[in-house]
Amino acid sequence: MARSQARSKRKFTGKKYKHFRKKRKRELERPTIDTVMGTDKKKKQRVMGGNFKLKLFATQYINVTDPSTNKTQKVRILRFEENLASKDLNRRHVLTKGAVVETELGNVKITSRPGQHGILNGILV
Repeated sequence: MARSQARSKRKFTGKKYKHFRKKRKRELERPTIDTVMGTDKKKKQRVMGGNFKLKLFATQYINVTDPSTNKTQKVRILRFEENLASKDLNRRHVLTKGAVVETELGNVKITSRPGQHGILNGILV
């Protein structure tokens, strides 16, 4: 069965909504993009309205902003620290918004959405 972003079949109370139509193509979900550390791999995806999203599957670098000096530079990711979004994402070392990685400058918290923006931006913690 296709995954959908349409309204749930049930209310929060558990009561079922009345069906009024089938699923629509525009309501289909796409699989999540689990960005990991590795050689750079990107993909351009057409989305609704003719717009584009850049999917980032793997990367080795991150753009780090130092809040004290307000300077940004591209640095190499040394290792994964933590991802508080989910225990599973933490176990698999998936880079999502809010994940913390160790770089040459120190620990960096990711502020971009790599699965949709196609780039890793972060701020020095």
